[in-house]
Amino acid sequence: MIRFILADLNRFRLGAFFIAAIVALAVALGVAVTLQERAMRLGSARAAEKFDLIIGAAGSETQLVLSSVFLQPSALPLMPGKVLSDLETDPRVAWAAPIGFGDFFGTSPIVGTTTALVKNLSAGVSEGAIFAREGEAVIGADVKLSMGSTVKPMHGTLGEGGHTHTELAYTVAGRLKPTGSAWDKAILVPIKAVWDIHGLGHHHDDGDEDHEHDAAAAAKPAADGKTPAAHEDHDDHDEHEHHAIDPNQSINELWQGELPGLPAVVVKPKSIADAYKLRQQYRKDATLAVFPGEVLTTLYATLGDVKQVLSAVAGGAQLLVGAALILVIVMHIGQRRKQIGALRAFGAPREAVFGIVWLELFGLVAAGIAAGLGLGYLAARGIAARLAADSGFHMPVGFATEDMTSIGMLLVASALLCALPALIAYRQPPASALRG
Repeated sequence: MIRFILADLNRFRLGAFFIAAIVALAVALGVAVTLQERAMRLGSARAAEKFDLIIGAAGSETQLVLSSVFLQPSALPLMPGKVLSDLETDPRVAWAAPIGFGDFFGTSPIVGTTTALVKNLSAGVSEGAIFAREGEAVIGADVKLSMGSTVKPMHGTLGEGGHTHTELAYTVAGRLKPTGSAWDKAILVPIKAVWDIHGLGHHHDDGDEDHEHDAAAAAKPAADGKTPAAHEDHDDHDEHEHHAIDPNQSINELWQGELPGLPAVVVKPKSIADAYKLRQQYRKDATLAVFPGEVLTTLYATLGDVKQVLSAVAGGAQLLVGAALILVIVMHIGQRRKQIGALRAFGAPREAVFGIVWLELFGLVAAGIAAGLGLGYLAARGIAARLAADSGFHMPVGFATEDMTSIGMLLVASALLCALPALIAYRQPPASALRG
């Protein structure tokens, strides 16, 4: 029977190929939608794991999370530096770390923070060490720089009249282990150096107007499509002394004065109860406190609506493909009436005819489903890679247990559909088939 089926498929190989290809494309559409939606959920959730609570100025919750967790460029409003001072002395806080945006090195954002965040962001450094002086930097796992390279921060883009800061350059002192988040592409530097380079705080006496201008400039993100070459010299940026940084000192002790405004602060509460109390306390007046997980849940709801629409489109496409295949197969069986009649005339039982037709059709559909699973997986991987390049966080694409159930149900439905033309061949009298 198997040899007969293989010979028959070889005889009608072009038609068999197109039947399997149509099934594969229909299945791939549904698989790609399912896998990509799940990959985005898992990837974004893992990227936000290290951020328990984020506090920023009153504004958009979504933008605060996108800028702080995923490092998406945005001009966040500044909140008073006193917020960080209060958090550092709050008994409910394990640690609090500022996040300062504004400068870029090529496409890598330069983020000012403290050693507390650097130590808790990754599992450690893969080479070098965490910055210990103002002029040192720690790079993410995906930043294409080597140890000892010099990073000259650029404020603004060249097209917008941006300029490279000459007051200070950072020397790469360490590289973090991969985190699977947008921070793998970031360059982390001491927050004090960021404030100094933008003329913030009491260390510069340029007038209130200049301070306001620099504060706004520090909050405005910039990007440059061209990656500057790394340098090893320090010839024009030694205006600031590279003071040593004591990781045990608080930011208040390091700065010794009123802290400048901040776009965001990452807070690690000591307990879940403390987290909710802090969130409630800082969700009023000029500040906003958010749990990144809650904000992502809202985004997932929107994403879920989109998935339902795409799944409905994919399901409709699969139903249309199924109906078209049944029509094509029934017509194909009609054209093969003489062949089926000859089999019956030579003594083939009805059950054998049913088995031949069913196995041949189900084999084609099953091959199409298998190919569709592979195509859908590859498509999801390609989409995830493209989105990861833009968003910065990794998206794990893979099949889950519930997918196996769906695949099993699809195979059962296909087996039942393939039984219809097989039943037509089963009930076909040999005499009438030969006369036709």
